[in-house]
Amino acid sequence: MVKGLPELKEIEDKCTDCLSGKQHRESIPKQANWRASQKLELVHSDICGPITPKSNGGNRYFITFTDDYSRKTWTYFLQEKSSAFDVFKRYKTLVEKESGCLIQCLRTDRGGEFLSAAFNEFCSAQGVKRQLTTAYTPQQNGVSERKNRTLLNMVRSMITAKDVPKKFWPEAVNWATYVMNRCPTFAVKDMTPEEAWSGVKPSVHHFRVFGCLAHTHVPNVHRKKLDGRSIKCVLLG
Repeated sequence: MVKGLPELKEIEDKCTDCLSGKQHRESIPKQANWRASQKLELVHSDICGPITPKSNGGNRYFITFTDDYSRKTWTYFLQEKSSAFDVFKRYKTLVEKESGCLIQCLRTDRGGEFLSAAFNEFCSAQGVKRQLTTAYTPQQNGVSERKNRTLLNMVRSMITAKDVPKKFWPEAVNWATYVMNRCPTFAVKDMTPEEAWSGVKPSVHHFRVFGCLAHTHVPNVHRKKLDGRSIKCVLLG
């Protein structure tokens, strides 16, 4: 192609200078190579926060647990990340009694709240295997990362649409989680996460717009003869 170049020979050794200047990360698969075949075989978890302002209860974080098999999500609220261990124990008791299954594996990032000695000892004693993501690779916990991002997007939209004070963000997160569990997802065929978990097709006839005006009935014992029978309020879930 050109004149004047010496004969070029293939060099088998890797050029460290080239690697330093050109190396890039391998692509992360967009779809998981493995899916759980039964409830609680794998649970994904992640913490989102800190969120400002604090809620009325002083919470700044929320943590999600998502069952890989059904893709149903449970949400809890935390004042500090260090509460994650206590919340996990509550979640474990709840879902194992509901399903009759045991949590077999928990996938999280390497946040300190998931790596405490107490957390590790509890999981070891309960037979819960740990899957910890590689540092700087949140894609390995993609189910939880996407779930939290979707929840935040929904919360921002709901709060903005009805001009709800931001301190009510936990109520919005709860409602968003409730709705998502009753919406179809590509991860579960022909049913919602709620149905995949409980075996019962959920009803959505009671759904209302978050932040809409509502009227609640006042019991007779709390009103006089000429008092109104209802009071105006705002629906927060």
